[in-house]
Amino acid sequence: MDTQNETLVDIKDISVDKNLPKDERIAEYIRQIKNPYCFKCGKFTVRAKFAENGPSLEDCLQRLVAV
Repeated sequence: MDTQNETLVDIKDISVDKNLPKDERIAEYIRQIKNPYCFKCGKFTVRAKFAENGPSLEDCLQRLVAV
C-alpha cells in the first residue's frame, strides 16, 4: 500500500458529477482517488480497513457518492 503522503490523493480535491449514473459516479471516484483504501484528507492520512462483518466497500462508496 502506497502510504507516502506526497503521492496520496486528497479526498478534498475529488469532484464527481452527481448527474452521472451510480456506477459511473463510483468509477469516477475510484479513478480520481486512485487508492480508496489509503488517501489524504487535508493533513491527515486515511487508511480504510473493514471489519469482517462490517459494510462492504461498495456500500461505503455508494454512501459517499449518493445524491
